[in-house]
Amino acid sequence: MKNISGKQAQFNVFNSLLSEYGVLGYEYGYSLATPKGLTIWEAQFGDFTNVAQVIFDQYISSAYEKWGMMNGLVLYLPHGYEGQGPEHSSARIERFLNLTADNNIQVVVPTSPANMFHLLRRQMHWNVRIPLVVFTPKSLLRHPLVTSSVDELAEGHFQEIIEDAIAEPSKIRKLIFTYGKLYYDLHKRQAEEGISDVAIVRVEQLFPLPAEGIKSIIAKYPNLERIIWAQDEPSNMGAWQHIQRFLPDVAFELISRPASASPAVGLMYQHNLRLKTILDSAFNEKVLA
Repeated sequence: MKNISGKQAQFNVFNSLLSEYGVLGYEYGYSLATPKGLTIWEAQFGDFTNVAQVIFDQYISSAYEKWGMMNGLVLYLPHGYEGQGPEHSSARIERFLNLTADNNIQVVVPTSPANMFHLLRRQMHWNVRIPLVVFTPKSLLRHPLVTSSVDELAEGHFQEIIEDAIAEPSKIRKLIFTYGKLYYDLHKRQAEEGISDVAIVRVEQLFPLPAEGIKSIIAKYPNLERIIWAQDEPSNMGAWQHIQRFLPDVAFELISRPASASPAVGLMYQHNLRLKTILDSAFNEKVLA
């Protein structure tokens, strides 16, 4: 990556010490000093951002409103319910969504290589600098369906919403909106059971939320009986309350893990059981408790 072309920009990767508060504060300052560069800080697991919360609160989310300071720092926060336990599952999407207002930060959950690529291109081509928070499920790095063609990478743009490409609108009775890794779990169950009356839509950008785009997609399906918001996180976490706030007039049914004080369970068996309940609820006629 450092030596692809003699005319390329600098490319540097550093493995930092596990002092998230100090390192993220440094990266925030570095990105202020290099506004034309792409500065990325990646947590080992998204949960580790707990230690850097003061940087998010005092600077990343509010510096422009308080001091008029623009910043284009990018955060990669591994986030995904993959059975690795409470401290290795959740980057606390709900916390970042609670910090959003007036287009102050971007909160994004890309699910394809092309969308990730175009997201970073968009970040650099904009004439403004706004912090970009990217939630990145680790399991999707090796998932056989998470691929993009060269044409998809070379052409196109970042998609805030990815619609169901094969659904026939007149046959769809159930419309599922979701994000992140859960999309691929839902897609797998749908393919295994040959379910043709369900459409699955990925919301790739949670803030600024493309609310009008979501409504326009719903309007394409004339025979809907249920509109579902499905998330991997417990009901008191994730994007659910954020969705209710921006789309109060859409009659979503929530399918998620039950409300919990812990971001995730500690046993793989319990993790798999709760994932199965989510998938059963999404494709059965009645939402399960």
